[in-house]
This record gives sequence, C-alpha cells and structure tokens, in this order.
Amino acid sequence: MIVVIDYGMGNLKSVVNGLKYLNIDCKISSDEKEIRESSKLILPGVGAFNKGMENLKASQLDKIIIEEARKGKPILGICLGMQLLFDKSYEIEETQGLSLINGEVVKFQCDAKIPHMGWNSLDFKKEDNILYGTEEESFVYFVHSYYAEMQNKEEMVATCTYGGIEVPAIVRRENIIGMQFHPEKSGDIGLNLLKNFKELI
Repeated sequence: MIVVIDYGMGNLKSVVNGLKYLNIDCKISSDEKEIRESSKLILPGVGAFNKGMENLKASQLDKIIIEEARKGKPILGICLGMQLLFDKSYEIEETQGLSLINGEVVKFQCDAKIPHMGWNSLDFKKEDNILYGTEEESFVYFVHSYYAEMQNKEEMVATCTYGGIEVPAIVRRENIIGMQFHPEKSGDIGLNLLKNFKELI
C-alpha cells in the first residue's frame, strides 16, 4: 500500500487518481499507523514551502517521514513535496526543510517568465531504474517559481533547462526521490514514472 501523505497542501486526489489508473493500491492519509505500515510514501504538494513545513510539524508528520526514510522506505516528493525534502528554502522566509537531500531551494533569477509553467523536456544525467521505459527529452509538466540548488550534483537523475538555468527535475538519494514536475499531470510519461516508483524494492 502506497500512502499519499495528507498535510493540507493540495493536489492529493490527482496523484491518487493517477495511481488508481495504474491499479496501484493506495490511499490518502495523515494517520501515523497507516504511514508507518505503508510500503512506500508519496509527499505531494502545491503552495509555499514555509506553510508546508508548518503543517508537517503541527501534526509531527515531519518526524515520522524522517524516521521512515531512515528505515529505507521509498519516499517520492512531488513539486512542493520534492522541495520539502531539502535542507532549507528561501521562499517568503528562510525555512528549514526535512534535510533528506542536501541543498537549498531558491527563486528563479532569470529573464524567463516566472512561474515556470508548462511542458519542458528532461535531460538525463545518470542511469536510474526510476527512468525505466522513459526516453530522454520526454516532456513533463512543471509549475514552480523556486528550484533546488543541489549540494551533490551526483544526486541529479534528470534536469530541464529554463531561463538558462539547469533545474533539477528528478533527484534521488538512495530511497529518497524527488520530482519537481507533476508526474500525475504529465500523461503517459508521468504515469510510467509513477509505475516505476511503485515497483522499486
């Protein structure tokens, strides 16, 4: 059972709809027992980083996620959920994140239109089983004004380029995976990525 973590930050149903389309056993929950008994976790999210961390801490979900991550449970962060995996963000105010991946979330400083909204192609940086069946330069759907600056570039699985900036699109640190784009809104490409996450051991 994959648990999609409910911490009050949106787009939960679209993620679950994508999983159910793939016949993947899943549920939305904020219950500690259900989260701990899950086989994998998805941390989705739309909105501001500081509010996301505030909500996670209010229900102590931050501690539960960190503990499950340290046990080796596969965890997928999507959009804001990916950004929350990092050490800190400067969105609205400097806010500490979950520190499951090292780096900082910063605002785009470029001439391109912000937010980065729409379809962009993936450039693969390394081989990874999360990419199985996905062709390089496949297009996926982004909506974000901030992006992650990685401390360890080796943890970048795929990137996209926007406004001349190399943006981490898929990141991975062992069992911790992040997707800056919305796989659940990225057609067959995104559904394949969710399927690959489900099949991770």
